[in-house]
Amino acid sequence: MNPRVAAANALALVMAGKASLAGSLPAQLRQVAPRDQALTRELALGTARWFHRLDGLAGALLEKPLKAADRDLHALLLIGLYQLLYTRMPPHAAIDETVSATRTFRKPWARGLLNAVLRRAQREGGELLEGLARDPVVRLSHPRWLQKLLKAEWPEHWESICQANNLHPPMTLRVNLARQSREHYLELLREAGMAADPTPFSAAGITLREACDVSRLPGFAEGWVSVQDEAAQLAAELLELKPGQRVLDACCAPGGKTCHILELEPALQHLVALDLEPARLARTRENLDRLGLEAELIAADARDTGFWWDGQAFDRILLDAPCSATGVIRRHPDIKLTRQPQDIASLATLQAELLDRLWPLLAVGGVLVYATCSVLPEENTRVIEAFLTRTPGARPLAVPANYGVPQREGVQLLPQPAGNDGFYLARLVKIADTPDGAGYTAAEKGSV
Repeated sequence: MNPRVAAANALALVMAGKASLAGSLPAQLRQVAPRDQALTRELALGTARWFHRLDGLAGALLEKPLKAADRDLHALLLIGLYQLLYTRMPPHAAIDETVSATRTFRKPWARGLLNAVLRRAQREGGELLEGLARDPVVRLSHPRWLQKLLKAEWPEHWESICQANNLHPPMTLRVNLARQSREHYLELLREAGMAADPTPFSAAGITLREACDVSRLPGFAEGWVSVQDEAAQLAAELLELKPGQRVLDACCAPGGKTCHILELEPALQHLVALDLEPARLARTRENLDRLGLEAELIAADARDTGFWWDGQAFDRILLDAPCSATGVIRRHPDIKLTRQPQDIASLATLQAELLDRLWPLLAVGGVLVYATCSVLPEENTRVIEAFLTRTPGARPLAVPANYGVPQREGVQLLPQPAGNDGFYLARLVKIADTPDGAGYTAAEKGSV
């Protein structure tokens, strides 16, 4: 399959609200020649990254909007504009290849339309964008609802958050400190001709100055190193693990934090790694096997403790809660299309339910670390504040670190251009069992 057609097919499903790129792109890649798969990914992800700017330009170039039935053509047009504005492809080649791809859609009129629109974009696109940039949706390429929310929550940072979201993320590694030191692995990278720097906050982190295929990393297959953003590496460190502890990693897939827990403390008594989706849990198993580690994997809803819990309390719980993922937009730019305003309140409700259900499983004196890859306080500090209000036996613990923006509860890391993703972290200690209503959600407590 033509890579532009494959990218357009994947993107059209995202535009229709039927899939994310993670769901739609793999099936398209299987139909593309191996040599064209990297191009297909770049076209799909890059167009999603700049979707709102490209769509604004397309609206100015078209005499009338394309119909919903022509969403595939709409996606292809945006891909053509992306090539003209954001790649080094010669303009004539970008236009010719994109126009040629219309043959697949069996819409004879489409060829002339795309040819005319793209050639006009080549001539006038820069000037048109200058005028359109008065609209922050076009200028920052984020949906209006998200910009308003970011501006309200982060008045001093919202534009830099959007700008960081539009950059390509760095490739960050987590050194397996049970096997070797970070300094030794940095030396191995230097010997391999790969420039890299230690991360400022994670003791195990290394950021490559140029991304590469993992097969090029020294000792990757042997488990010497894993790919994980620096912010995500901080969660396991905050657990303060010790030998003999029972640990729960809730919502664990794809297993990066699960593996990090075991690397930091190989002498745990037991580690349960729990996730709702069996397919994603399989990736956790793959990561454990590569690193030579072992954990009990359970596919279940973390809230359904009666189904999966064996009744023995945990000394540590890591709740990496489902969230809006607004802190990792640069890694998943289609979030700007798939996420909707009403999702935030629904996710906050789910996060509260998870906390209420898992808290009774924590031993007195135990610590729970709450983490999300969101930058929205409604999913973060406000969730923790509300939980502390309704849970007498819970107390906040400070995050002993010099990173992020301190919140009323926990700490918020914002996405950095060459550094960490957006991430929230909070720590709670259990000083006593909750005498009444343990294990009930806030709504349920009102009816018991």
